[in-house]
Amino acid sequence: MITMMRRGFLVLLLSLPLLAIAAAPLSPQQVVQETTSKLLQDLKANKEHYRNSPQAFYQAMDNILGPVVDADGISRSVMTVRYSRQASPAQMAKFQENFKQGLMQFYGNALLEYDNQDIKVLPMGVQRDPKRAEVKMEVTDNKGVVYPLSYTMVIKNNQWMMRNVIINGINVGKLFRDQFAEAMQKNGGNLDKVIDDWVEIIGKTREEHK
Repeated sequence: MITMMRRGFLVLLLSLPLLAIAAAPLSPQQVVQETTSKLLQDLKANKEHYRNSPQAFYQAMDNILGPVVDADGISRSVMTVRYSRQASPAQMAKFQENFKQGLMQFYGNALLEYDNQDIKVLPMGVQRDPKRAEVKMEVTDNKGVVYPLSYTMVIKNNQWMMRNVIINGINVGKLFRDQFAEAMQKNGGNLDKVIDDWVEIIGKTREEHK
């Protein structure tokens, strides 16, 4: 009995370093790298199906990206304090849901055009803020043209999550903020109308920036 207890205690001691490693949060670079790899692997395996059924792709993207996208933080940033102060909890919840749907379609339509381009996550620079980081990537198309991407990552619930992305010089967060403010002006400050139409608004934005 004593021998079994000693063996059990020894196994526990030996496993503690492994448990510590497993419990350690991923770095912002690792989050981006692993999420990108999962997304591209899924796309490669199901591309023809997704082209015929984009909604299935949007759902797959949500399953993969959803856990690492700070949808609440991004949606509040897009709405800005000016309008989020006016929004009820129900309106914020609905906008967040519509925002996620629009975001998946915005990225999804671009990814469906992906054709085995080279995607590289660059080494991290100096991280001055322990709760905020920038992860840079490069996408090289089939003609050798390099497109830079930059993800803004923040710590939330003890894990790194995406708060914004800059694609080839286009700040997506700012672009969406401008679109939201413009839609509020066009609709006479009707918050419900803008929230209801948000997926369509993002669809038009995507077409304008092809």
